[in-house]
Amino acid sequence: MRTVRALLVSAVLTAGLVSVATAPAHADSIRYAYYYQSDCYNGGNLGIQWGWWTSFRCEWGTGGGNFWFLYA
Repeated sequence: MRTVRALLVSAVLTAGLVSVATAPAHADSIRYAYYYQSDCYNGGNLGIQWGWWTSFRCEWGTGGGNFWFLYA
């Protein structure tokens, strides 16, 4: 009985470690493009409040038009 329990505990711990080790790294990506800087910051703050991301940045870009890009 103890051997079975030890094996189960070992399997659970191993599964937990494997799932943590294989989690993807968080990388910033473009989430949206805005016409106005204030809209970009409002969208970034809402994303934090709603739990979509933990940080963000807004950058001005001219790729195909003049937009503020939200990275999170």
